[in-house]
Amino acid sequence: MPDPALVGLIAIIALALAFDFINGFHDTANAIATSVATRVLSPGQAVLMAGVLNVVGALTGTAVAKTVGKDIVAPEFATLTLVAAALLSAITWNLLTWWRGLPSSSSHALVFSIVGAGVAEGGWRIIEFKGLQKTFAGLFASPPLGFLVPIVLMLILILLVRRWKPRTVTRVFGRLQILSAAYMAFSHGGNDAQKTMGVITMALAAYLGWQGNEWSVPLWVVLSAAVAMGLGTATGGWRIIKTMGHNLVALRPIDGFVAEVSAATIIETATRLGIPVSTTHVISTSIMGVGTAKGARNVQWGVAGRIVTAWVLTIPSCVALGYLWFKLVHLIAG
Repeated sequence: MPDPALVGLIAIIALALAFDFINGFHDTANAIATSVATRVLSPGQAVLMAGVLNVVGALTGTAVAKTVGKDIVAPEFATLTLVAAALLSAITWNLLTWWRGLPSSSSHALVFSIVGAGVAEGGWRIIEFKGLQKTFAGLFASPPLGFLVPIVLMLILILLVRRWKPRTVTRVFGRLQILSAAYMAFSHGGNDAQKTMGVITMALAAYLGWQGNEWSVPLWVVLSAAVAMGLGTATGGWRIIKTMGHNLVALRPIDGFVAEVSAATIIETATRLGIPVSTTHVISTSIMGVGTAKGARNVQWGVAGRIVTAWVLTIPSCVALGYLWFKLVHLIAG
């Protein structure tokens, strides 16, 4: 008879990879919405490029994985029930916001689902606030940076190209935007896929028993998370692409270039610091920043308001969902 704990571990790994896949198609817009909106790339070309570079980016480090996997809930308190509940909670929230076409944060959905499940497991005493501090640092710093950096960059570029013909500006930045879209896809894979690596490694620690050994992500976990995200991205999330690329701001190639370079640089910096930022927050605010640089009336603030509402709701909703899913999974498991 198979070991029930092993069966549970295998089910959780499958669930984590499903979350990673959903994260990929939910956040496809983060990498390619601007390129599709400016018609620099066709949807098919953009999705394929984003899928491949998501995989490449996911293979470049594990600092964010360590934050998610061991610095939110202490490894000695992690259980398979906790990990399963957190994943089910995050998937539930991702699907709800995807269905509504809202670009909410998969990252914060997962982190705060872990918090909710952790509180249900052992109360606030098992929550590691150093990991939450990093998360909140990213939560509060990345949107303002995402908004301000593209405004500065856009103003600099406007000065540089002010004597160019509009046709030349469009042609040059149309080509450059292919590179900026690739950079955005790479940075997205680097930060977001690591969150799944973290929860799978947390589940392995729970199954094997935490002995205080050095915490590391196995290579097979890195590879499987990278591929799952790449496949999810290749599937695409067209509802959110429409919101991000068409409904928020009317974009030209120079606008898309500025938004993508600004957002990707912020995300890549956070990844190297082990900070699990929301790629959705960063690219959304970067698009708003680009629109504001051209005049605040160019931003559809009603759409922006819906996006901000989803951000605000994510934290309490996912803490509550994580708590409830833990109770349900615990009840079912007996």
